[in-house]
Amino acid sequence: MANGNQVAIDPPGMFIKMELEARGWSQRDLAFILGQTEQQLNPLLSGKRGITPDMARLLGDAFGTSPQFFLNLQGRYDLQNAKEPDPAVRTRAGLQAHFPVRDMIRRGWIHDGEASLLQLQMDRFFEAANDGNCGSGGVAFAAKRTHYDETPPHQLAWVFRVRQLARQIAVEPYEADRLKALLPKLRSLMVDPEAVAAVPGLLAGVGVRFVVVEVLPNAKIDGVCTWLDDASPVIGISTLYDRLDNFWFVLRHEIEHVLRDHGKQSIGMVDLLSGDTAADETNQTEEEAVANAEAADFCVPAVKMASFYARKHPYFSERDVLGFAALMSVHPAIVVGQLQKRMKRYDYLRKYQVPVRRHLLKDAVIDGWGNPAEAHL
Repeated sequence: MANGNQVAIDPPGMFIKMELEARGWSQRDLAFILGQTEQQLNPLLSGKRGITPDMARLLGDAFGTSPQFFLNLQGRYDLQNAKEPDPAVRTRAGLQAHFPVRDMIRRGWIHDGEASLLQLQMDRFFEAANDGNCGSGGVAFAAKRTHYDETPPHQLAWVFRVRQLARQIAVEPYEADRLKALLPKLRSLMVDPEAVAAVPGLLAGVGVRFVVVEVLPNAKIDGVCTWLDDASPVIGISTLYDRLDNFWFVLRHEIEHVLRDHGKQSIGMVDLLSGDTAADETNQTEEEAVANAEAADFCVPAVKMASFYARKHPYFSERDVLGFAALMSVHPAIVVGQLQKRMKRYDYLRKYQVPVRRHLLKDAVIDGWGNPAEAHL
């Protein structure tokens, strides 16, 4: 219906009546010209029936004008009298243009609803109340950049989900010295895949929150080091590659970021460390290079790995690999992972690559894979 800022538009039939009067034609004359009965024309002239494309062509010939003219009359009238759309449509469109809202709703991170409620949830999810700089749709995050030039929306939403779940985890006060002292204990767990279940509790004991969140579609991410404040570190991992070697490398990489206070001035250090789309090692930031080196050395000391590789390359027997893994006190998957990367042969001894996500289900906060974690916005 017309509002106070619009001029009411009459039905197209009113214009046709005016045109008949100007030409001195009667309704019966028009019916004759169109080859119809007066009864057929009554609904059209009274505004009870709209102008169809077929009728527009007939009227165009009758009045010597374009059929589009009559279709435009009908279109303007119909649009003015159309039902007002749900305000949530505009809100959803604005948000979807910048964020993966539909995927977030599907995953249970936010709930669909009327416009103001949806906007409120998005503001809270992206911590708008904690940041004076608002992005599109009122969601604030623009001032919080990662160490990359641009963070894709699906990755950004993933990071904020990690932060959302991390806030619900109770931990001891964080102490960098205690985290550093924990490293040997963590290293001793690398011989047994099931031992990863102990990681969340051990990290909580030194003040580090640990969360596992499945990535959204079209997002590639292994982990993040983010801070709820200057003294509350969070490590989030995706287990994008559900393998023992990847888990320990990513975990140790993020621990190094925590120990060096990386990511405090941004939303965090968002990392993709493995796979075909991983960051190019020749184009790494200094922060990433340091974390990568520490992670690799943690899994298998670099000097010993280099010596083993030099002595055995290009023929690595399964027996040699198992013996070297036992010497390093790690599961064979850890050595196999490093060899696969060096040789760029990801099929090599793949049978030793074991999944770890199922072991984390025991004690970690996990979101995804069909089971959304409980969270409060």
